[in-house]
Amino acid sequence: MQYTQLGETGINISKICVGCMSFGKPGTMHDWTLDEEGTDAVVAHALDLGITFFDTANGYSAGTSEEYLGKALRKHTSRDRVVIASKVYFNEGRLSSKAIHREIEGTLKRLGTDYLDLYIIHRFDYETPIEETMEALNDLVQAGNVRALGASAMYTSQFQDMQKVAQDNGWTPFSAMENHYNLLYREDEKDLIPFCKKTGVSLMPYSPLAAGHLTRPTWTADTLRSATDKVSRGKYDRAEDNDLAIIDRVQKVAERHNVPMARVAIAWQWAKGVASPIIGATKARHLDDAAAALDLKLTPEEIASMEEPYLPHETVGAIDSNPPQGIVLLDAEEN
Repeated sequence: MQYTQLGETGINISKICVGCMSFGKPGTMHDWTLDEEGTDAVVAHALDLGITFFDTANGYSAGTSEEYLGKALRKHTSRDRVVIASKVYFNEGRLSSKAIHREIEGTLKRLGTDYLDLYIIHRFDYETPIEETMEALNDLVQAGNVRALGASAMYTSQFQDMQKVAQDNGWTPFSAMENHYNLLYREDEKDLIPFCKKTGVSLMPYSPLAAGHLTRPTWTADTLRSATDKVSRGKYDRAEDNDLAIIDRVQKVAERHNVPMARVAIAWQWAKGVASPIIGATKARHLDDAAAALDLKLTPEEIASMEEPYLPHETVGAIDSNPPQGIVLLDAEEN
């Protein structure tokens, strides 16, 4: 395994992050998530590979993702050997001071830890003043509940405004950006990613494999997730015709290197300056492929070939308003 620093925090993270949306009681959020036993097996395998970075959220599978992850980590390792990230937003009160202070307590209890290494705001809150949110997050850092802060899936201007409020008030800024980024969705290359790189904010993209589309030459697969994941279909199906051309390029590069397509898609992330792509693994081999991708070096010509067919996409990730309370699955395909 290889490691890097999270922003300018001094926190060392593995260059692969385990996405824990895959963990939790099936049916509470998705039908395809791993139960407690399955979670334990994947976490143990991740640790065996040297992966130390885990990303969950208070809203994943009604809190059971945090519960299962916490139990598995306590069973297989010591707290100081891992970096745990969780998120806040899809809860009552969104990013209000009251909500942030309440939700961190629940998250820490479910994880069975005294602190988080990284606390991420899951979306931008249109109803809470930025100053209130940033001060509350800074409170958690000052209290020792949280070591560093991150943001996820928002417009560049929103992220810039929040960073400026932190800077102007001497509060803790964001050190990580968890954005939607892969070979099939590159809209953040316009503004957000350059801003993050310029200001020393680490990129830890979610969906680096585009919900599996970058792992196979066909658009659909014979899996429970492919059959039931309305979020995946809502995020990607509108651009299927264009994106199949990109997938074909990925397949050709994979054949040239004699490796699975997933390794090519993940290796591309590091070639683009990503610190730690988030891998949502439901099987141990998913993490094996990700770890093996560290040894795959793509040529500039291969990167250009895979990127060439890309056309602008509709925004997926950043939101234009707060969703109704209780909604946790954004971008889902409408019935």
